[in-house]
Amino acid sequence: MSGRAAKSSVPLPSRVRVLFVASAALHAVALAAALWVAGAWPWALAAVVLNHVLITVAGLLPRSRLLGPNVTRLPRAAALRSEVALTIDDGPDPEDTLRVLDMLDVAGHRATFFCIADRVTAHPALAREIVARGHSIQNHTARHRHNFSLLGPHGYETEIVRAQQVLADATGELPTCFRAPAGLRNPFLEPVLHRLGLRLVSWTRRGFDTRETNAAKVLARLTRGLAAGDILLLHDGNAARTVADRPVILDVLPPLLRAFTAAGLQAVTLPEAFDE
Repeated sequence: MSGRAAKSSVPLPSRVRVLFVASAALHAVALAAALWVAGAWPWALAAVVLNHVLITVAGLLPRSRLLGPNVTRLPRAAALRSEVALTIDDGPDPEDTLRVLDMLDVAGHRATFFCIADRVTAHPALAREIVARGHSIQNHTARHRHNFSLLGPHGYETEIVRAQQVLADATGELPTCFRAPAGLRNPFLEPVLHRLGLRLVSWTRRGFDTRETNAAKVLARLTRGLAAGDILLLHDGNAARTVADRPVILDVLPPLLRAFTAAGLQAVTLPEAFDE
């Protein structure tokens, strides 16, 4: 399959258009007031600073929808089917991902792997194995840059398009979902995702397993209030390690999958849940 990114012809969501127009208008009014109204510049500056603070805070909240559409739960139809989505970020990892796949096979559940394209380039056979076992690979950027939330439109386009191409070339499937590193972003991201036909997906609940070394605490965060339609987040790359020097996911996953089964829930891939 070609790695060419799909282009969306659907208009940019109205909320995003309003945000851009309102911010631009506020800047224009503030500038005019500062230049032409005596003593207005402190108020104009304060208004611009407040605008930037609000946008920055929205970008620092991974589940926020202020900056555009953001999926935090599966569609109602998927919830009615008793489905949940297990999403696994930052891989593939040559040592841990195969063990994760084996655990999923035994339990009969499927997952969505938000993969970093550079890691797929290093381990293309592992990426193909993920898909061959019935799971899905989606876009988690090309390099997982720590300054991702500070990029502009060109930087976003470069990172995301390259990842689309790498993942499609490796697996034969073009991703339809995107997750930002740590969920952090700014207003320039949604227009790029929109043009590429990608859906931003965050989560309902997360285990904080990149820093929490106690598997029981991670499991408790993921299972407390667990319900159909939830999107859960774990990591097979960049995972914290237990006192036994094992990636936390390897100790969390078996009891988590048992909890799914005991609750009558089926973990499916995001494309399955979205009926894509």
